[in-house]
Amino acid sequence: MTDDRGDHQGRDPACDLCTAARITPWYHEDECCWVAECEICAVPMVVWRRHHPAPPPTVRDHLHAVLGQVVRDRFGGGFWIDDRMRNIPGHYHAHARPQGRFMGPWPRSR
Repeated sequence: MTDDRGDHQGRDPACDLCTAARITPWYHEDECCWVAECEICAVPMVVWRRHHPAPPPTVRDHLHAVLGQVVRDRFGGGFWIDDRMRNIPGHYHAHARPQGRFMGPWPRSR
């Protein structure tokens, strides 16, 4: 049994996001999600702990709020949330992209 916020069940052992390897800096983790630098585009991304492509609206709002708080606290500046899952479409994740740009790196101002 799983709940909407993710209870560490409902994982796919073949999914890179379920594996959650710490290969880039991590900025946040809780029972619902984790936020780390995306290995491909060097921007912060939030990953839902549950292996599913579509979280309920309340969970999605939480994920985006956590990602936004990480960006404001660590990087500052404007950003936009990109939740088009290009490389791993079966596991919900979203990137915080710098305003006016698609990829990082973010300036390390804080």
